Amino acid sequence: MQKTKTIAVIGSGFGGLSAAIRLAAKGNRVTIYEKLDRPGGRAYQYEINGFKFDGGPTVITAPHQYDELFELAGKKREDYMTLVPLDPFYRIFNGNGQQFNYWRDQQKTEAEIARISPDDVEGYRRFIKGVSAIFNWFHPFTEKSFPSLWSFLRIFPHVIKTGTWRSMYAYAAHFLKNDFIRKVASFHPLLVGGNPFDTPSIYGLIIQFEKEWGVHYCQGGTGAIVKALCQLFQDCGGEIRLNTEVEEIVIRNGQAAGVRLKDSTVEEADEVICNGDVAFAYKNYIPTRLQPPALNLWLSNLQYSNSLVVIYFGTKKKYTDCPLAHHNLVLGNDYNRLMRDIFKRKVLPHELGLYLHMPSRTDSSIAPEGCDSFYVLSLVPNLDGDINWQEVQHEYTNRILDYLEQCFLPDLKANIVAQHVVTPLHFRNTLNSYKGAAFSIKPSMMQSGYFRPQVASKWFENLYFVGAGVHPGAGVPAVMASGKIAAGAIEAKSS
Repeated sequence: MQKTKTIAVIGSGFGGLSAAIRLAAKGNRVTIYEKLDRPGGRAYQYEINGFKFDGGPTVITAPHQYDELFELAGKKREDYMTLVPLDPFYRIFNGNGQQFNYWRDQQKTEAEIARISPDDVEGYRRFIKGVSAIFNWFHPFTEKSFPSLWSFLRIFPHVIKTGTWRSMYAYAAHFLKNDFIRKVASFHPLLVGGNPFDTPSIYGLIIQFEKEWGVHYCQGGTGAIVKALCQLFQDCGGEIRLNTEVEEIVIRNGQAAGVRLKDSTVEEADEVICNGDVAFAYKNYIPTRLQPPALNLWLSNLQYSNSLVVIYFGTKKKYTDCPLAHHNLVLGNDYNRLMRDIFKRKVLPHELGLYLHMPSRTDSSIAPEGCDSFYVLSLVPNLDGDINWQEVQHEYTNRILDYLEQCFLPDLKANIVAQHVVTPLHFRNTLNSYKGAAFSIKPSMMQSGYFRPQVASKWFENLYFVGAGVHPGAGVPAVMASGKIAAGAIEAKSS
């Protein structure tokens, strides 16, 4: 018989909600402590002048992960939220305005390749066959912890055999000749905070992940998923406390024993799950006197992801005839330099690398009638660089909007009626991301699997981390999986 536990969850992002729902559905007393005024964490949804803007993740895959949560509670996803499949998944533009529709259907994608580089069609088939093999071999490990070095080293013979030690771009270049098609085939590490020129192609499993289960949009935006999961959590008996900031994880005899809130209240708990950034949490939630010296050495030697500038904007007109799809990527011509500027030199990029989200293409409820809703995300370095964002924010924002006006959205600036901007300072100061790294710890071979922070803390018992910084990594499916791993570990201790 399982013992009912009291569990404190810090943060209401996808990882925290995934773990909390599973544990509450088993009858545990689970409380989520959220410092912001609404749930979601990075998936916070802004509402400005009648527009809804999803703060973070917008590419939704793997509906089965949500179905699993609702089924655990004896509920149906369809009663809480509505997912709509998107096709094409992305529309990708190069620096010359040439566009590529990235379809789920293999033949339609091959037709796009044939239009741009006919000689690459056969190479793309072999590339996708290789990506499918990567997925089939490595996907099962995305819902398991790596408790020992040996458990991780066992996969290396397959890494060598499949060539997935190569970077994502190099792996694509092995099969493809045209530079634009190589970019199209290798951009996915950017979705999880990685540089395609040094992120290992084991992360190519993301490509097959999308093909296997599709790319979706939730009516009402990603915020509607957060709302649905919060409702499900509460229907399972869980409690969410908004505007409630945690200041310390209480440690007694090397074990997490609860949380101390900003108002000095101590909330006792049998287990603590932290959905906050793992590096920030270790450095700020654990009293300095209790931090092992090896912990800080480890954290200082890790590499952290890039950051972002995000402009959320709504227009008083509809851009019906513009060339944009729901999800759009702009990958400049000097792509290699762009990545060097962001990840190595850590300077303001020479050119723009953009993701442009246009949800009103799919959902009229996201903007007032006759209006369009957007957000544009620009890749920038984390705060390890010397960029003074308070000084350059205005100029950099205008540079992005001018580019969009020139290439995609005529008279854009004259038509904006709602706008909100976040920079790396927001990721550090509001979302508690160490170094303002938007995706926490950078994905690399030596920061994956066993070498990435695990869900169960190796420094303190009864303490668990979920989210982008721990195994299996960033991206909504991986973050959801980290919540599943945490809940499973706690349940295993109770049985």
